[in-house]
Amino acid sequence: KEPLRAGIELLPWTAASILLAAAAGVLADRLGNRPFMALGLAFQAGGLFWVSRIAEPGMGYATLGVALLVAGIGIALVFPTVANAIVNAVGPADIGIASGTGSAMQQVGGVFGVALAASVFSRGGKAFQSPQGFVDSFSKALMVSVVLSVLGLVVALVSPGKEAARTDVVPSVDAGREERPAGAPAASPVAGA
Repeated sequence: KEPLRAGIELLPWTAASILLAAAAGVLADRLGNRPFMALGLAFQAGGLFWVSRIAEPGMGYATLGVALLVAGIGIALVFPTVANAIVNAVGPADIGIASGTGSAMQQVGGVFGVALAASVFSRGGKAFQSPQGFVDSFSKALMVSVVLSVLGLVVALVSPGKEAARTDVVPSVDAGREERPAGAPAASPVAGA
């Protein structure tokens, strides 16, 4: 297959995030992050498990596309709610640090997940010996992602619920203002300046 066609055929997996993530974030603000994280990781695990079971040399796209859509819906529910849970776990002064740390951990986790799946895929050297060897190795590698998704589901189920979210999302207009005599200059925001 040409690369463009392969990319287009993967769109059900990735387009779901583009189309559903914003709605998931809005609904999570009302209902809490936990249900969306848990349901999303369950969909992700189920979709990837489905792909791992149906993959075979020469298979048609229709079934694979539906399984990828299920996994894509799952991850679309997870990304915005995890970010929301991270920034809701800290006070206003620490939101930037929490957001940056969460983003960095997401990237590091992705790198380790891909490395682990790739090492399972290439183990034994059978992946490129035949089409069936490729599919067998691919299915085993996908099971690594399924297991990681299930572990994430367990973490999501024990994460703080909506009632534990902080309520000081928007700081007061007067927060951080200092008392000073009229006409006196404001303190510099840069330490030591």
